[in-house]
Amino acid sequence: MSYLSDLNERMRSRSSLLCVGLDPDRKQLPPAFVGEADPLWAWNQAVIEATHDLVAAYKPNIAFYEAEGLSGLDALRRTIDLAHAHGVPVILDAKRGDIAHSAAAYARAAFEVWGADAVTVSPYLGRDSVEAFTRYAERGVYLLCHTSNPGAADLQELPASGRPLYQAVAERAAQWNEHGNIGLVVGATYPEAIRELRALTPDLPFLVPGVGSQGGDLVAAVQAGLDAQGLGLVINVSRAVTTAADPRAAAQALREAMVAAWSAGRHPAPRVGEAGTAGWQPALQAARRHDALVAALYEAGCVRFGDFVLHSGQHSPIYLDLRMLVAQPGVLQQAARAYAGLLQGLSYDRLAAIPYAALPIGTAVSLLIDRPLIYPRREAKSYGTKRLIEGAWQPGETAVVLDDLITTGASKVEAIQPLQEAGLQVHDVVVLIDREQGGREALAEAGYRVHAVLTLREILASLAQQGRISAEERGRVEAFLWGQSQ
Repeated sequence: MSYLSDLNERMRSRSSLLCVGLDPDRKQLPPAFVGEADPLWAWNQAVIEATHDLVAAYKPNIAFYEAEGLSGLDALRRTIDLAHAHGVPVILDAKRGDIAHSAAAYARAAFEVWGADAVTVSPYLGRDSVEAFTRYAERGVYLLCHTSNPGAADLQELPASGRPLYQAVAERAAQWNEHGNIGLVVGATYPEAIRELRALTPDLPFLVPGVGSQGGDLVAAVQAGLDAQGLGLVINVSRAVTTAADPRAAAQALREAMVAAWSAGRHPAPRVGEAGTAGWQPALQAARRHDALVAALYEAGCVRFGDFVLHSGQHSPIYLDLRMLVAQPGVLQQAARAYAGLLQGLSYDRLAAIPYAALPIGTAVSLLIDRPLIYPRREAKSYGTKRLIEGAWQPGETAVVLDDLITTGASKVEAIQPLQEAGLQVHDVVVLIDREQGGREALAEAGYRVHAVLTLREILASLAQQGRISAEERGRVEAFLWGQSQ
């Protein structure tokens, strides 16, 4: 079978999305292997023997073997052979990329010399460099797309023809996939990017690193990355397994967590055999797609709990203050990615942000996806151009309206009016939070579609599931907001 067929069959038969990274760094050598003649090989051998029936794949990073010279390369050969002896496919994490002639030599080394089933490749030298690897039609080729490291945004999120560069890479990958063996490397530290890329490339498999020491969100990554068949990704974990006191127990717990997230996602997963999911299922079934964003909003003070006096004079147990996003650039960037994910399926010429809270949000989104921004003023200037709309546009163009949240929808209708009077068409409104207090329905009656990243119920459920608020506090807020109408 081809690598991808073999991988999918193993994921189904082993009920596993787990890929264990075999990165034997001598600085992290467990004490049990210090006295071994070949400690790195002994370490890998112990991990494989303990986990081979629990994993979908292994991923050795060639850097750790090259750093040890010939003995390290010998350990790599023996590691791959042992994995294959247990029927486990191997992804060689080499991140190769060079001109076509040199790339062909790299491909020959990965597939013919080392016997890897798949390899990671940098796509930034273009199609001819990638083709050197994809010509091996029975092997897998994962292109670096949006990696898990903190510096990924330095280049991978730069605007490229109206969308981030990583999305352009994904589009090229889909075009180059003549042999059906191309996948993408997408970091678990960027779950919104995973979601965007799954929508953009529904059929490409993902290799998802970043869970564990890098802090990636396992649940969000699984649920964002599943394809229409309920497969489509493997989640790589390295040190959390290989340096654990009991690698088998660590691998088994991770597999159970992944299966629980798998089951709670859009598609059902196979049942786990002896491992079961009872210990993980209750907590993870309630997990939301945007747990990381919800947590960030809470920590930034955008979602607060207490006793707040509203404009009406009424006391409220919750207060949403998305103006606080300007004080937290990282959280603002997370929110902008979430907006970008919703915008991807819409047709429009310009973004239109409603003052004031949505202006920094609109600016962040505009910079992220490289689309022009306009905004309707609350009042016309009495000097200069006396414009009601700032920015450049042409009558007949379509604007998608951005705001921070929606309550009754009245402010959206008010803001849309000058846009339409200027000859712009408006069909869609995108917000970060829907308070679920009638705004979506009111705008639907007026002929507008509302798209929300989060509902207030989802935020409350996520915060309760994360232990950030109590069940009683959640109940008080829900009773205050919706108790009379339910």
